[in-house]
Amino acid sequence: MKLLSLAVLVLSFPLSAGAVEFAAPVRMQAGGEPVRVERPGYAAPCWADIDGDGKKDLLVGQFSGGKIRTFKNRGDAKLDAGEWLIAGGVPAEVPGVW
Repeated sequence: MKLLSLAVLVLSFPLSAGAVEFAAPVRMQAGGEPVRVERPGYAAPCWADIDGDGKKDLLVGQFSGGKIRTFKNRGDAKLDAGEWLIAGGVPAEVPGVW
């Protein structure tokens, strides 16, 4: 049954899907400054509504220290300057391999 379902899925997928083109890259700005990651630079940015206002905010992790910098979405295609994610009155830290 699983093999049949997979065959139906593969055969029903259009073979003539057009090429995908992306727009030129744009350096993200927050608070009028470029968004930067800290060294060693292994960040995993993501979007999430962390303040419950219905707008997705940018979160960028700090690999070596385990902190997360948040850039609140103002809703006018602009982000506020970054601030550390705070938990219990101090910057939150996610344990890592360092």
